[in-house]
Amino acid sequence: MHTAYLVLVWLHILAAVIWIGGMVFLTLVLMPVLRRPECLGNAAAVTRATGMRFRWVGWLCLSLLLVSGTFHVGYRGFGWTDVATGRIFVGPFGRALGIKLLLVAVIILISALHDFVIGPRASVLGREDATSPRARRLRRQASWLGRLNILLGLIVIGLGVILVRGWP
Repeated sequence: MHTAYLVLVWLHILAAVIWIGGMVFLTLVLMPVLRRPECLGNAAAVTRATGMRFRWVGWLCLSLLLVSGTFHVGYRGFGWTDVATGRIFVGPFGRALGIKLLLVAVIILISALHDFVIGPRASVLGREDATSPRARRLRRQASWLGRLNILLGLIVIGLGVILVRGWP
């Protein structure tokens, strides 16, 4: 059982690193490069292709995080009854877990909105007329949703540290 626990901890950390690292790369490296004058001709196509490729990676990572995180909570002795009764959310560990789970739910909602609603709409409008006010607004919304997810993801990582090491 301990070996399975260690493997799932490793998978949990790896999935978090890939998910957050990928979003940080897109935000701090790829998008600024694509805004350079010499890249503008291919920027929309590269953004669309990169987004589609990262979408499945991101959702795979989020799925791994949910499965391995559920296992970690079970490993600590909590079950579905504890969730249903609210016992799991009592005490410092429970408060940190509750905040973390709430933020994870928000991240999933934002990711779904970004990946399946705003991003695709921005792509379609961008192909029709990239300079239209609506296309620009949707691109800006997608960008801010991505940034918000990075911030929330970093907070969730901090809460994960608190779950293991305790509140400061």
